[in-house]
Amino acid sequence: MMITNNMLQETLNMFVFLTLELTTLFLLISYLVGVLQMYIPPERIQSILSDKHGKGYIVAGFLGAITPFCSCSTIPFLKGLLRAKAGFGTMMVFLFASPLLNPIIIGLFAVTFGISVTVFYFVLAMGVSIIAGYSLEKLGFEKYIKPEAFIVPATKFCKTSCCGQTESVSKWTQIWQTTWTDFKKVLPYLIGGIAIGSLIYGFMPTELVIQYANKDNPFAIPVAAVIGIPLYIRAEAVIPLSAALASKGMGLGAVMTLIIGSAGASLTEVVLLKSIFKNTLVTTFLIVILYMAMLAGYLYQFLF
Repeated sequence: MMITNNMLQETLNMFVFLTLELTTLFLLISYLVGVLQMYIPPERIQSILSDKHGKGYIVAGFLGAITPFCSCSTIPFLKGLLRAKAGFGTMMVFLFASPLLNPIIIGLFAVTFGISVTVFYFVLAMGVSIIAGYSLEKLGFEKYIKPEAFIVPATKFCKTSCCGQTESVSKWTQIWQTTWTDFKKVLPYLIGGIAIGSLIYGFMPTELVIQYANKDNPFAIPVAAVIGIPLYIRAEAVIPLSAALASKGMGLGAVMTLIIGSAGASLTEVVLLKSIFKNTLVTTFLIVILYMAMLAGYLYQFLF
């Protein structure tokens, strides 16, 4: 494959765009999570996401569905859940469900593929997320979280108070210091993941995806699942791109698989997760996303 100036330009543009976007999202979401933690005590979060009678798993799934996070921007919220000592299973349900069921993807899904396909997608993604979270907790996968993930970074806090004003300001400063400390820890992972994803975006031709994931290829769905994870695509772009691929000959089952693979995980998210999870849990996370993507693809072909 000949490297062209256009490929280099697309790679550079994607790198700059993702760096700015994900840095802004990480800082903003981390700060907002810090504010929520200041007003909502950990005990309240634990109560909301408790697994009594299985309700906590369902709540976590719908919490993921109403939060407009992509696969990478779920990480700051995940850190907040860890530090609030929310249930491991419900936390994993949120991690799986949030990028797949966010309002942007669901809305675009309905417009592009219709209500029946959207309902099928929602039920499958929600169901697999809940089952996976429940199963991982019962299998004891909580032990694969790195101990440092639970530690709140130490920050300086001014105790001076003048009619409450200085004390109030210092609280906001403390939240920012915690946010910035977290950001510095994940920055190398963030930049590394963005660089790899941008290279794949710039140098993987669309024709290659269509060639190996067309509707006549019996291995199209597994291929689409594997391609989808490293091919980082934003929520606003994944549905239109998938519709374009379908119009060029890509099987609709493979399209569904590609959507779940690319929206549910990305190299950037995987690299960020390595700062929180041990390799066993990171690998298991990827296996669940791949399984969900392929299951959706094969079921779609069977049902539709």
